Amino acid sequence: MEKSIVILAIESSCDDTSAAVICDGILLSNVTASQKVHEEFGGVVPELASRAHQLNIVPVVDTALKRAGVTKDALSAIAFTRGPGLLGSLLVGTSFAKGLALSLQIPLIDVNHLQGHIMAHFVQPEGEALKHPTFPFLCLLVSGGNSQIVKVEGYNKMTIIGQTIDDAAGEAFDKCAKVLGLPYPGGPWIDKLAKSGNKDAFHFAEPNIAGYNYSFSGLKTSFLYTIRDLMKVHGVETVEELTEQIPNLKEDLCASLQYTIINVLMKKLRKAAKDLNINQVAVAGGVSANSGLREAFIDYGKRYKSEVYIPPFSFTTDNAAMICQAGYYKFLDSDFCPIDAVPFAKTKIN
Repeated sequence: MEKSIVILAIESSCDDTSAAVICDGILLSNVTASQKVHEEFGGVVPELASRAHQLNIVPVVDTALKRAGVTKDALSAIAFTRGPGLLGSLLVGTSFAKGLALSLQIPLIDVNHLQGHIMAHFVQPEGEALKHPTFPFLCLLVSGGNSQIVKVEGYNKMTIIGQTIDDAAGEAFDKCAKVLGLPYPGGPWIDKLAKSGNKDAFHFAEPNIAGYNYSFSGLKTSFLYTIRDLMKVHGVETVEELTEQIPNLKEDLCASLQYTIINVLMKKLRKAAKDLNINQVAVAGGVSANSGLREAFIDYGKRYKSEVYIPPFSFTTDNAAMICQAGYYKFLDSDFCPIDAVPFAKTKIN
């Protein structure tokens, strides 16, 4: 009887420590420990993140193995996020993966974090039947650090055809939320407030960038200037005073901002799909949890008679299940990683 392929994956690119186990392509466990320590700072503090990973990684991996019902001796390989991400955080996951692979004398598999997000669409949880895209398809990858349109022609063949030339969509959400005095991370708060706001209340600048590329720095500036002008008109010195004076202002600002960002994202995706004659589109990354973006994808599918793929909420944020899935495919191709491989911080996908 052929031995099962059992992959343990570790994700530690930012502030979530995650471990997952896949057996013969079926996800058996996916455990994530989040870090609350960054909330008071309004963003992720790299040094604090790497220290928290050191505390979390052993119990997270242990829990993932126990929930999967497998022992470390049953593992076929260890997959890990090599980058991009925070270098200190990546070093914790990389070092742990190397040590465990060496001790068990099994292969090591490095996974690109961005490819992992795209591979989240192929994760098959035990006992569930999820719909998966076929090749080729376009994936809109949107997170705090990345906004890209990726042409996916295979598990190991992905090409970035468009990306932000400055800020990412997720970064725009978070920074505008900070201006409004909302907690970190700001994206979910903007999504929540936008539901009871008027998307047509304000009009923010939409960038006119050639091709399939994005830009969100001008939109952030437009948002900031709008608030500055409102404060001047109403004779107040703080955003808090302004929102107290104007009913539903926060909700309207959030709704208008969210509508503008989503509109910019979807216009370029539609242009790429039309130019390349591809009728399958997917969304991935942390911002894919945004309810407005998910609704926009559903509407896109109906309007253009396209197949759309939206990941379950559990696979939108950083998680090891997506790394495990990518690692599983690389294992089938015997695409292993040398033990002296080092993590990388900067964005790349090819």
